[in-house]
Amino acid sequence: MKTLKYIFAILILSVSFVSCSDDDENTSVEVNPVEGLAMIYEIPAADHTVQIYSEKTALEVGYNEISIRIKDKASDKYVTNAAPTWMPMMHMETMEHSAPHTMLKNDEESTVYKGYIVFQMAGNDTEYWEIALNYTLNGQAVEETLRVSVAQPADGLIKTQVFTGSDNIRYILAYVNPKDPQVAINDLQAVLYKMENMMSFPMVENYKITVDPRMPGMGNHSSPNNEDMIYNAASKTYTGKLSLTMTGYWKVNLKLLNANGDVLKGEDVTESNPESSLYFELEF
Repeated sequence: MKTLKYIFAILILSVSFVSCSDDDENTSVEVNPVEGLAMIYEIPAADHTVQIYSEKTALEVGYNEISIRIKDKASDKYVTNAAPTWMPMMHMETMEHSAPHTMLKNDEESTVYKGYIVFQMAGNDTEYWEIALNYTLNGQAVEETLRVSVAQPADGLIKTQVFTGSDNIRYILAYVNPKDPQVAINDLQAVLYKMENMMSFPMVENYKITVDPRMPGMGNHSSPNNEDMIYNAASKTYTGKLSLTMTGYWKVNLKLLNANGDVLKGEDVTESNPESSLYFELEF
């Protein structure tokens, strides 16, 4: 009889264990789609709020990835069909101009609209950036204008170049990756735009950017196995390889060539010319 009691007890424990295991497997874990991002701005309205996130704690001159969420207060849910558009605008004392930017999309996460803006210059007390947002909420068109602060990068390193090429076209070249450089062969990524007018900055495709990293404080030595950046149609960026053989300060010397191979900006590094006029700076 005792044996039967023991068998019965074991069966109950087994069923309980399986049941608990099934419950654990079926319990859905809520994923925060803006995990690791900083909310840098919030626009309150009567019936909704607009939240603006970035990987950085503040907007800087150069490439800025930005995520936007719109929360409907009535439903307490984030909106998935707002179809937002945006337009960055710099208000200067004598003129106004926009900046290179992508469309806002929510392909990866339905409640998060992502894009990037390349700010060409910092704001100050009298000249400032605004972002105009247009979107749809509950069938109504909404427009918001947000004044934003754009500063020079906190590390003081140059990762954005605005220049006139030998073809008399104004270009904006901005560093994207690696965000966390390593002593290794890193994936190198940048974006390239040209200024058509004060409001239009089309992306430049099918050019080439040569790569020659040097350490000025270490005899200006270079590194092996670098690969020049070429246009990647899938990511709409310029990608290559950046070989970093030690930690410290690096100047990544660049040359911009058009589709015909003509040099539009930059020079070769030689004994008599230790650096190119077109470059990025890294320190890690």
